[in-house]
Amino acid sequence: MNKRTSRQDDFDTRRKHLEKLSDEDLKKSFWKLADETVKPLVDLAYTHTTPAIERSIILRMGFSSIEAKDLVEKAIANNLISKGVGHCVYRLSKIQKIDIRSAGLKLLNNEGWNEVLDSFGVKKDE
Repeated sequence: MNKRTSRQDDFDTRRKHLEKLSDEDLKKSFWKLADETVKPLVDLAYTHTTPAIERSIILRMGFSSIEAKDLVEKAIANNLISKGVGHCVYRLSKIQKIDIRSAGLKLLNNEGWNEVLDSFGVKKDE
């Protein structure tokens, strides 16, 4: 049947190191531990991206979903997704002194990728 086992309560033992802390010290300790817990996630977000994230950024730059999909695929093919597809469009716009839309359309037409690669110091085959 349903047998219940009682658990040994060790709350008092586990909280000993917190007993003498003030409310302010407890808050500081909590936020320190919370920061330590989420730091790896924040670090990962700064150093990694996904095609979905990149498409979302390109959409917000004013491109259609079809254009965004194609730009992301072309950035992947050129080994530039880690730099950010929006960053690639922005770089070409600055290099050629053209607007963002024109830069994106050039990249969609396979124009300007070598300039972007050179500006990042990336080789297509890496």
